[in-house]
Amino acid sequence: MDELEKIDLIRSRAGVGYREAREALEAAGGDVVQALINIEERGNNFSEKMQDRGQELFGQVKGIFEKGRETKIKVKQGDRTVMELPASVGALGILGALASSQLAVLGALGSVAAMANKYTLELDRREGGAGEEESRPDPT
Repeated sequence: MDELEKIDLIRSRAGVGYREAREALEAAGGDVVQALINIEERGNNFSEKMQDRGQELFGQVKGIFEKGRETKIKVKQGDRTVMELPASVGALGILGALASSQLAVLGALGSVAAMANKYTLELDRREGGAGEEESRPDPT
């Protein structure tokens, strides 16, 4: 079997391109089976790394949402609280507005209506989980 046939065999079995098949064949000293094993091991290592990175990213996102639950966004009119929701829900609303032009227009109209009726936003952040509250009014 000549080198091109070996490369074609590796390509068909491993689903790789000519360059990767040729490099694997050369690294295996012309042994097709060893080249296939090497390619398979590289693929498994890549899959494991991607799975680990995915779990790490999920943990970070989970941590952000947990912090977001501790922070509340309050919509107030004078001293009266009209609405209160976790900051993570507000962040999802912003992402939705960025993803959809209709939601962005709806958000802009809602902001104009809120300003016209003298609504304010207030962020309540509970730090340390000991029930301490820190209020930061943010007039809009």
